[in-house]
Amino acid sequence: MSEETKADRPIDELSFKEASIELEQVVRSLEAGDLELEESLDRYQRGVELLKSLRERLANAEQKVQVLLDASKPDAEVPDTTAAPTTRFLED
Repeated sequence: MSEETKADRPIDELSFKEASIELEQVVRSLEAGDLELEESLDRYQRGVELLKSLRERLANAEQKVQVLLDASKPDAEVPDTTAAPTTRFLED
C-alpha cells in the first residue's frame, strides 16, 4: 500500500500500531521541513486526528484493564442489578 493510500484511510480503520506508525511518519515529515505550507497543514491536521484517536483508544484500554483488575480483587463488590430495567419482554 502506498503512503498516499495509507493517509487516505479512515483513522478508525487503522489498528493502534498502524496509527502509531503513521503518526510517527507525520511527525518526521513535519520536522524535515520539506513540505509546502498546504501539505504541512494537511499533515498536521492528520497528525492531530491520529493523536486524538490513539489517546482515546489508550484511555479505553486502560479503563478495561482497571475494570478487570477491580473484578479480580478477592473483596470486589458485586454490582447491585436489582434496580436495572427488566428485559423480560425480550424473552417473549
